[in-house]
Amino acid sequence: MEKLKLTPSFVDERGEIVDLLENENINAVTVVTFRRGAVRGNHYHKQTTQWNYLMSGKIKLVSQIPGKEVVEVVMSPGDLVVTGPNVRHALVAIEESSLMVFTKGPRGGKEYETDTFRLETPLASRG
Repeated sequence: MEKLKLTPSFVDERGEIVDLLENENINAVTVVTFRRGAVRGNHYHKQTTQWNYLMSGKIKLVSQIPGKEVVEVVMSPGDLVVTGPNVRHALVAIEESSLMVFTKGPRGGKEYETDTFRLETPLASRG
């Protein structure tokens, strides 16, 4: 898991333009909503990379590369965190939240479960 630093590409008196992704082939863009305490994930993908952009709320993203320590990051609105292939991950809503997920790999639409592998031991449980 990597938390990316976003900087504006353009700023003037009207506001900012911030590129979330550049030069990536994206297979799906998904909006995921969370009720406070909800847990999603507790899985990994063998071929898929996901960029998680928090639009509102607050989420704890828990991840683990096999054989390494568990890493936790609290996401606030405007944060962008990437999880790559084979990175185990779970998301816990600290408060009601809305997350946009950009996916590269077989993860959208009818392929939703083709590259999802559930964890026998969850990384996170209801918050």
